[in-house]
Amino acid sequence: MNSQITNLKECLDQGTEILTIDVLLKEFNEVKGHNGEALMILFDGYCHSEIFDGVILNGGVDTQKQDAGSNLRTLSARYILQGKDFEGKECRIFIENNGTSDGGRFTTTPKILTDSEALKELEDTDLVGSISGTDEEGHIQIHICVK
Repeated sequence: MNSQITNLKECLDQGTEILTIDVLLKEFNEVKGHNGEALMILFDGYCHSEIFDGVILNGGVDTQKQDAGSNLRTLSARYILQGKDFEGKECRIFIENNGTSDGGRFTTTPKILTDSEALKELEDTDLVGSISGTDEEGHIQIHICVK
């Protein structure tokens, strides 16, 4: 972690990516119905950033749904990270990441809850997210930025 950060406001004011979460995809469960399809992806992973360092707790799931005949796919991922904030204090961060894709990349709107006093401003900050692949199969990255 960057020891130069003295408070979260400095990081948020820079308007940069605040969390990069490395996601390791573990299990895929899918159903193709008559009116659409649904996919649930179980995952774990980790986050190393300037403001937080930790791991995804067991139970992370990304649920994707697409209606038959539509190009629009929705995503709703929920997971909890456990680790240390930039002050070195133990904490947890819950992330609900909802988004859509029209056949291209997903654009998401992350919402955060945390028990960290140092990171509490994240609960009231407008955030935007994106998802990118990596060179490693079954490994993606979630990027969360200040809107």
